[in-house]
Amino acid sequence: MNAHAPSAATLVGELSLGGDEPTVVVKDCIDIVGTVTGCGSEAFASRAPATENADLVDALLNAGCKIVGKANMHEIAFGMTGVNGFTGTPVNPIWPDRIPGGSSSGSAVAVAAGLCDFAVGTDTGGSVRQPATCCGVIGIKPTYGRVSRKGLTPLKSSLDCPGVFARDMEMLTKAMAAIDPTFTPETLIHAPKLGRIKSEGVDAEVGDPLVYALMDAYPDMPYEILPSFAAAFDAGMVVMSHEMAQEFGPMLAAGAPFGPDIAARLSNAMKITEAQRAEAEAVRSRFTAEVDALLERYDALVTPSLPTVPPTLDEAKDPQNVLSLTRFQRPFNLSGHPAITLPARSNAGLPIGLQIIGRKGEDAKLCAIASWITSCIPLFQSKDRTQ
Repeated sequence: MNAHAPSAATLVGELSLGGDEPTVVVKDCIDIVGTVTGCGSEAFASRAPATENADLVDALLNAGCKIVGKANMHEIAFGMTGVNGFTGTPVNPIWPDRIPGGSSSGSAVAVAAGLCDFAVGTDTGGSVRQPATCCGVIGIKPTYGRVSRKGLTPLKSSLDCPGVFARDMEMLTKAMAAIDPTFTPETLIHAPKLGRIKSEGVDAEVGDPLVYALMDAYPDMPYEILPSFAAAFDAGMVVMSHEMAQEFGPMLAAGAPFGPDIAARLSNAMKITEAQRAEAEAVRSRFTAEVDALLERYDALVTPSLPTVPPTLDEAKDPQNVLSLTRFQRPFNLSGHPAITLPARSNAGLPIGLQIIGRKGEDAKLCAIASWITSCIPLFQSKDRTQ
């Protein structure tokens, strides 16, 4: 399958800032001096340009990177399809009939289409890992709080992390070092000890290739259970929606021109009670402890990245085909653990992926584990992703 040219909706603006390489595209909810932080929304389009760079933008420039553009996104980073009625929808380069994923749609498409060496996105509930899988590239959500959020929209979030996309692990590791000066790459000297998380509701088209690939490399890899896994997905949605309502609800009430899908989501989010938020926080504490306990026995945990192949753009018009896409990703925003997704393809050639979850703060080791997997397991080995 040949890659399609990226659509004009992939980038909202071209830039030429910094050094010579690697080239980088930055999501449009991240401040860059002299540019409007548009957040994919008409409600932000007439705002004044940023007067300071986000901390991570300064880190990129200090690392010698060349910022070549700002990437389109799902409006205010509050959606999973990447469909945007105001700025346009970036076209998935390899599977143009399928969603590019969200909310970091343009960042994922820019990398998959070869417009840059790596891209920066943000991940509140899978918003780097999900579009990475949809577009056939690698994406990482670092440990919560590891990379500065100063200069990002939303301004406050207990879930949201800047993350990066790349076509191979070597570049992804360079990207992590660029956005986080404390990141020191690691190399494994022996095979990592991995545990599989029992994941309900995985389509055979997704699960079978992943299981067979892992069994070849790890014939004795055990299944483990996270008792609060499903509850953590729901709790993550409550926390995210409550925080988005606090930040953007006043704008909605004042008549800001949000798209109809975002206005509806914000209206529903504003109905979340303090009691529901408190219950979600209790789940956060319980689930985090469960993950930490398992990671005392394993170097990393693995799940499918998505439970199904990404829906087509037509299928995505039905919310029921979208709601569960981040079922295995959002829980780790709630817990704050770093997670990376490696792309693969189903037997029919459609995008699937493997998610790897590491210990908090051990992002470099997580990247080393992912590099080991891509070097040793054929399903995840680097290939020409434009074919």
